Amino acid sequence: MSEVISAAPAPPAVRLPAAVRGPKLFQGLAFAMARRWLMRRLVRKYGTTFTVNMPMYGRVVVVGEQQLAKQVFTTSPDELGNIQPNLSRMFGSGSVFGLDGEDHRRRRRLLAPPFHGKSMKNYETIIEEETLRETANWPEGRPFATLPSMMHITLNAILRAVFGADGAELDELRRILPPWVTLGSRLAAIPKPKWNYGRYSPWGRLAEWRRQYDLVVDKLIDAERADPDFADRTDVLALMLRSTYDDGSVMSRKDIGDELLTLLAAGHETTASTLGWAFERLSRHSEVMADLVEEVDSGGDELRQAAILEVQRVRTVIDFAARRVYPPVYQLGEWAIPQGDSIIVNIAHIHSDPDVFPDPDRFDPQRFIGGKPSAFAWIPFGGGTRRCVGAAFANMEMDVVLRTVLRQFTIETTTAPDEAWHGRGVAYTPKDGGRIVVHRRR
Repeated sequence: MSEVISAAPAPPAVRLPAAVRGPKLFQGLAFAMARRWLMRRLVRKYGTTFTVNMPMYGRVVVVGEQQLAKQVFTTSPDELGNIQPNLSRMFGSGSVFGLDGEDHRRRRRLLAPPFHGKSMKNYETIIEEETLRETANWPEGRPFATLPSMMHITLNAILRAVFGADGAELDELRRILPPWVTLGSRLAAIPKPKWNYGRYSPWGRLAEWRRQYDLVVDKLIDAERADPDFADRTDVLALMLRSTYDDGSVMSRKDIGDELLTLLAAGHETTASTLGWAFERLSRHSEVMADLVEEVDSGGDELRQAAILEVQRVRTVIDFAARRVYPPVYQLGEWAIPQGDSIIVNIAHIHSDPDVFPDPDRFDPQRFIGGKPSAFAWIPFGGGTRRCVGAAFANMEMDVVLRTVLRQFTIETTTAPDEAWHGRGVAYTPKDGGRIVVHRRR
């Protein structure tokens, strides 16, 4: 008896979008230092999909179409995995940013409970208290930048949400984290050297702050475990310490430290940056501002939540999401991308696509009234299995901060030009810090 053995179908031939011309080093430097400018320029020249080549990431296919973004975000993480190198260089190998495959799935399941449902309600009071504390000293009648205040509010709120209390250790983290975040954001888009070249080099300073952070977190973990009421605590650290994987194992102390640093650093900067943009946008749209004040006085929240969605669309703080190709060839739309190449979803371009968002440059919260935005067109938190685990917490935090500020202050509207974009490395902020003029409501 003879057997017919059918050969496995050959993978499709590689087919890449148009390649950007120019030296690899120049493309890498432009991506690291002027990403938004570079992407806008390349879209005008090559269209929504093109290929770049950079020293740190190698060959990268950039996609700026909603349907291609949907395919990327719905593809199994076994086919499209974590880009290399990734932010584990900054946060540590135990961070969710550094994990892939099953390890990433397990960690996501472990981290989800603190940022959903009943746990979220526990944090609203903290955020309101921190907002009232910070805004108590806001100057009246003269312009000031809101971004520093938003950084204080979001850092203090996440510290209290994570650790459940205040004290000397949290004061130490308030000292360590802001300069770590500022420098880390700058270094995130450039190659990491094999050596840090001492404590006075950029990577050396980052390592020293991390050493100090680890010492503080070790003390906090020990104190938390020693608390007689540990079993009843609702802060994020307690939930992490009590959580177990499906096989009964727990997170290591190092992984907890890496994950907490991710929550503290990545969460507070991006949320604060979006709030800075919110004040910049609202102060230039008098009708929206008036409607928001009327709504907050009546106890509503629909327009405020729509305004938050619109700020995240029109002033996207994190403008790309990335994946790495694992199979021999990955078919993305009409393109066939080989193993080892990476894919970047151009979030900022999709958010400004007139076919998806008519008149995209107009700030118009009404476009989100009465319905949620498309999960693959509105993507400030990324998408798929690597979507930001703290997205719901961030939106709740922005809602509470705006609600509290609008109850306490009248914000003057202005006809001043829009504030320019300022790149902090990973995130984009308003260049002048979201300047406003306020008067306390009587």
